[in-house]
Amino acid sequence: MQYRVRRTLQLLLGGIALSAVASPLLAEAPVADDGQNLADIVVTATKRETNLQKTPISISVLGSEALADRHVQSLLNLSDGSIPSLRVATFEARQSALTVGIRGIVPFDQNQTAREPGVGVYIDGVYLGRTQGLNAALYDVERIEVLKGPQGTLFGRNTEGGAVSIVTKAPTGEWGGSASAGFGNYGSYDGQLHANFPTIAGFSFKVDGVLQHQDPTTKNPLAGQIGWNAYNRVGGRVSARWQPFDGFTADFSFDKAKDENTPFFSQLVNYNPNNLPVATVAQMLANNNAVPKGMIAPLPPLVGVHPERQDVADVGVPQQWSVDRTSGEQATLKYEAAPWVELRSISAWRKVSTNQWDNSGGPERVPFAPNGSFSRYSLSDLHQSQFSQELQAVGSLPQLDYVVGLYYFTEQARESAATPSSNRWNADGTAYTILPSQVFGPISSSNQGWDYNSRFLQRGSYAKAHSYAVFGQATYTPLFADTLHLTVGGRYTRDKRRGTLYLVSGVATDWTLDYRKNRFDPMVTLAFEASDNINLYAKYSTGYRAGGANDRSSNFQAFGPESVKAYEIGAKMDLLEHRVRLNVAGYIMDRTNTQIDFDNVDTTQFLPGTTIPNPTFNLHTENTANAPGTSKIRGVEVELTARPLQNLTLGASYAYTYTHVPPTANPNPGPTFGVLTRVYTVFTPKNAATGYIDYEIPLTGSDAKIRFHIDGSYADAQYSFQAESVKTDPSFVANASLALAGLRLAGTTQATLSIWTRNLFNEEHIYRRSAANAAVLGDYANFNPPRTFGGTLGINF
Repeated sequence: MQYRVRRTLQLLLGGIALSAVASPLLAEAPVADDGQNLADIVVTATKRETNLQKTPISISVLGSEALADRHVQSLLNLSDGSIPSLRVATFEARQSALTVGIRGIVPFDQNQTAREPGVGVYIDGVYLGRTQGLNAALYDVERIEVLKGPQGTLFGRNTEGGAVSIVTKAPTGEWGGSASAGFGNYGSYDGQLHANFPTIAGFSFKVDGVLQHQDPTTKNPLAGQIGWNAYNRVGGRVSARWQPFDGFTADFSFDKAKDENTPFFSQLVNYNPNNLPVATVAQMLANNNAVPKGMIAPLPPLVGVHPERQDVADVGVPQQWSVDRTSGEQATLKYEAAPWVELRSISAWRKVSTNQWDNSGGPERVPFAPNGSFSRYSLSDLHQSQFSQELQAVGSLPQLDYVVGLYYFTEQARESAATPSSNRWNADGTAYTILPSQVFGPISSSNQGWDYNSRFLQRGSYAKAHSYAVFGQATYTPLFADTLHLTVGGRYTRDKRRGTLYLVSGVATDWTLDYRKNRFDPMVTLAFEASDNINLYAKYSTGYRAGGANDRSSNFQAFGPESVKAYEIGAKMDLLEHRVRLNVAGYIMDRTNTQIDFDNVDTTQFLPGTTIPNPTFNLHTENTANAPGTSKIRGVEVELTARPLQNLTLGASYAYTYTHVPPTANPNPGPTFGVLTRVYTVFTPKNAATGYIDYEIPLTGSDAKIRFHIDGSYADAQYSFQAESVKTDPSFVANASLALAGLRLAGTTQATLSIWTRNLFNEEHIYRRSAANAAVLGDYANFNPPRTFGGTLGINF
């Protein structure tokens, strides 16, 4: 029965699922007078406020109401596919660092000191340099704009796939605000407070506070230890707006947040898929505690094969909170120097620190060895600080709109990491012990001390970067053809980065990086207003992802930048008296020097600087190579939004993405060195779609109304490792909410009561899967979160 209901809804939503060049109805905007028409949406993708339907860029928008309907608390909640072209996933299984991709440009591993993302994430116009900390709680968000395709002219480097721009609500200068509290399953609770204060002496203030908690969805049998997929998030922000005279506005803000989280659980989904002979414990003991060649280790009696999502792990392991701390200060000044120009300055300082404790693998990722250690505890400390300064001049002249600017960005990042084993089997795998966290005596690669006072650091790196840019863009509308608009822009960037890999396997090293590169990114767009409500455009643009070095390699292996050229055509249409909105885009992107990562376990077991093998240690590394030739990305995005009735809104989005990366020479030392290897684009389904239904029922005799929302998102199976042909499961995830809104309490104070659920049908799918250990154990995988639900009481005052 559950399958039939889920399938019916999937067909219903899929039937209207043609995807979005923009999600118009999702953004906050003034509603048309008769409540029948689709409202206009204002975006700032071109550094000025423009109507979405007249902006010749493929954009999706999620407004605050849409985020609340979907119970979106952080960026990771968008991994369900609410915007089909936007793909959000965990790096490894960790909530503490996200992988963000658009249009098939999804970096596999950007979670390093000297590497860059392929999609830029911005908060109020400020670029966030690291993926760590991206999953912090969202504050009072007005909208999230997802700009698709290269944004190299106005947004700069590391936006070859696009940009995610988070816009928060500014102080209003009037007393008012909102507060909410909610509870749900898995021990979850959350609270928010957003308060605006009256303007005093030209100053307006606003205070935001957010609290979010969820218990583990996979329990840990080890007493006193946290399970998996749990989080505690708390954050606050103070913002101020100063308007001493007409034409001048200064916005200041300070924010600070703490995010405690645990990774998703990595479970064994099959055993011995290659049907190898299974070794006995006696054979392994006779073979120096190793699996004889051509055989596979036995499965320990305490470890089970689980093709479905586990609620409780088989084996308990130490698991502590990973802790992300983020903070920032920002000053944005705007001055209307003349009717034809506004001068702007955006200054920002930001910091992030991550103390990573990831023991998601347990015994599911290593072969059994009698009296052997297992459960890799991945520990990392990263600290990053950045400063950015942007100057803009934005204005209009007769027949010409323009923006010109200067940009400077600098950051420094430092990381150290250790990977001790936390557990040890007995002789036959029927019991295990927990290795002590405190190692007494000398620390070496064999005892793997991992307490802060004793951990054996396996790698350490430091990197510092500077980026300088000058950019400009202008749109010309000729007098003789005011329905034609020609936009031309360009950005010149100079990147510099220096770094050092100063520690490998506990041995001091001095591998260095000195990266310097100049780059020019042009953009040309021709737009044509076929009618008042139909806008067509053709666009050429470029973008790039800066080069760097892989700090997981044994020698800080350097690699060059990758770049993309994009050709796009699109149409934005408001039809049937603004009751139907259809946006379509098709694109071709050619990427060169694609950065590809190859995992490697160095079985030669040499420590850096030595010529003698260490029999107790295998060095796990990752090397990066630039793919030869051209990587091809092709796609179509379509979105349909309709309001057939005054209180009913239907929306759907669809994205088709084709990718092909040329075979790339394996850079890892050993027998595979130089061998051309097929590589794959990660977290990019060929077909992805989403649909939603919003319905309101006004209650007679009051301002109150009942609001109903349901959405469903589908994605094809996809790859999750660049060098593995194994795919994840296809997925269909539905979310729903029901709210009684606008209940008047006293004066202008109103209340809203709502219930919500994410993953309505408790659908299970593997979102990350690896067959790298198939020859020694089996495939391991991570599942999507189970169904969550709860209720919320909100007050607007």
